[in-house]
Amino acid sequence: MTGQPRGMLDRDTLAGMVEAGAIDTVLVAFPDMYGRLLGKRYDAAYFLDAAGHGLHFCDYLLACDMEMNPVPGYRFTSWDQGYQDAWGDVDWSTLRRASWLDGSALVLCDIRREGSGEPVAIAPRSVLKRQVERAHAAGLRAMGACELEFFVFSDSYEAARDKHYHDLHTYGSYIEDYHLFQGTKTEALLGAIRSHLGQSGIPVEFSKGEWGAGQAEINIRYADVDVMADRTVIFKQIAKEIAYQQGLGVTFMAKWHEAHAGSSMHVHFSLWDEAGQRNHFAADAPGSEPDAFRWALGGMLAHGRELALFFAPTVNSYKRFRAASFAPTALAWGYDNRTAGFRVVGRGSSLRIECRIPGADANPYLAQAAMLAAALDGIERQIEPPPALSGDAYHDRAIPRIPQSLPEAIAEFENSDLARTAFGDAVVEHYLHFARTEQRAFDAAVTCWERQRYFERI
Repeated sequence: MTGQPRGMLDRDTLAGMVEAGAIDTVLVAFPDMYGRLLGKRYDAAYFLDAAGHGLHFCDYLLACDMEMNPVPGYRFTSWDQGYQDAWGDVDWSTLRRASWLDGSALVLCDIRREGSGEPVAIAPRSVLKRQVERAHAAGLRAMGACELEFFVFSDSYEAARDKHYHDLHTYGSYIEDYHLFQGTKTEALLGAIRSHLGQSGIPVEFSKGEWGAGQAEINIRYADVDVMADRTVIFKQIAKEIAYQQGLGVTFMAKWHEAHAGSSMHVHFSLWDEAGQRNHFAADAPGSEPDAFRWALGGMLAHGRELALFFAPTVNSYKRFRAASFAPTALAWGYDNRTAGFRVVGRGSSLRIECRIPGADANPYLAQAAMLAAALDGIERQIEPPPALSGDAYHDRAIPRIPQSLPEAIAEFENSDLARTAFGDAVVEHYLHFARTEQRAFDAAVTCWERQRYFERI
């Protein structure tokens, strides 16, 4: 346990806490394609007995839609294959107190095939782990941090649903970026989230008001990218559950309302030596960055369009990409330039690349896998980035643009040689089917906008 964040547990410590009656429930979970945590609540004593044998889940959970409907057309599993069991291989390094819940601990699983024990390649944790392993093979260690923005509502989830998500009340009536007074209004929620993150093995830096009425941001400490992805999905779970406990609501939609700011998941990224002692991006002055930095950045820029599906996975994601909104529209980079898709920040050993493309709705495993795959390809092929942009990227039409719709991103991803090489055909086809299913569901829906526009006047 030495050096572990506060709140992390090991098996022996958990056993002692179960024996003492301090823990009676273990949440066993894994992230699905949306980045939601799915799983079961186990009797803690039974979990300790059963965990070594693997814990079973139905494989349809990695082949269903938002409504949990089994979706035909996945090769991974189907009605024809009987929707079989997969098993969760407990990752003991993720075991932690779930301090926001009474007498509870939480642990994450890797999903494996029943019988063979092979990792399920299309599972989000597997997708990222494959890229981490590629980095390790090259003597590199990928580090990152995910900055999550979200909106807070005085409406509870049930109240919002009863109102059909109309006329919701944000917890704030004006743009509150950095306003400490507005932060005081939401401190009962945000302070509880910060506290329980820290008590549950997720070190926190700060919370602040953001560039939207009722919008907030909480930053957690950087870590290895796979650890950061775990921390991010647990953070979202904690935020939602504490909001629920307080009779409030939060949303991580990329764009919850056309009149309000979008919510981002800015991802900070750097490559280190395997011991985590030396940042291969380190530089003291702009223009003095080493080859690894330039080539990694060049790879991200070169592949930004074709990997956008892993940054912006829903129909709603693309409504966030608007000029003069602090969300990017262009695949450009610059030093501390918030108009570009990639912002370079820090100096010396803290120098890093901030990818500003992902929204708060992005799956952090897939978003970081895309960044790492692009960076590794850039280094392997020595892709030089274009010159840094010092001006307004929104209005420079010579710069390649981020896809503006889910169908555009689907087409780019389908034709990406890098995606198939880095992730494998099975992963590419699985997530293409996932994205097309989302688009078909939207295309079939009649929206409130259509009724308001056409009901009387057409």
